[in-house]
Amino acid sequence: MQAVIVQLETVWHDRNANHRKAAEMLRADPPAEGDLVVLPETFPVGFSMDVAAIADHEDSTGQFLSQIAAEYKVTVIGGNVTRPDDRARNVAIVANPNGQIVARYEKIHPFTFANEHNHYRGGDKIAHFDWNGASVSPMICYDLRFPEAFRIATKAGTEIFAVIANWPTARVNHWLALLTARAIENQAYVIACNRCGTDPNVAYPGRSVVIDPQGNTIGDAGDRERILKVEIDMNVLHDYRKAFPAIQDIRLL
Repeated sequence: MQAVIVQLETVWHDRNANHRKAAEMLRADPPAEGDLVVLPETFPVGFSMDVAAIADHEDSTGQFLSQIAAEYKVTVIGGNVTRPDDRARNVAIVANPNGQIVARYEKIHPFTFANEHNHYRGGDKIAHFDWNGASVSPMICYDLRFPEAFRIATKAGTEIFAVIANWPTARVNHWLALLTARAIENQAYVIACNRCGTDPNVAYPGRSVVIDPQGNTIGDAGDRERILKVEIDMNVLHDYRKAFPAIQDIRLL
């Protein structure tokens, strides 16, 4: 099992350009059948509050992810912006190797520091999807600061967290520390895909990483556009949880 992280620099407010860019990156370094392909939060448009301009009313990104999944026979997760009512949703969409959408996760914690809560409505449900027999939960950017969401997911059976983000360079040390903490405390793999480059407001460091259940970083994409491939060994997770069964002692008060 292999995680394939697509760390790209999003073209601001240009869905077609970002679809092309992601497709070209995957064409140049294709995933293997059965892989998990992960793209950043809101990768088709950037982290923008101009929801009237960027909302995907036609679900074109869902269709794009489905096409990628079916073409390579992989599971794909990527971010998008939808607007079903007066406020938008910051979502993670998951497509399976048959091209079927199997999960849509709405970011639970809008980033109030950037006024995201004024433009996006937060979700209220943890999501799970199956990847080759492993239980995976998507999380989005600011969710990373709220360990209780990860804990609830772990209690419900999650073994891998796929965290997609537009996390800024100014707080990259928090990004790496919190990802490591979420892996350690939940004895879970964390596959984290962040964007790189700049938008009109913020610089982004990349630093997409894969962290194993003991908190070891086993893959780091650095700061430039690239595809990062990392093996995920579920036997490592199962053996560690059996040898040191700390998550059996979780108490949700």
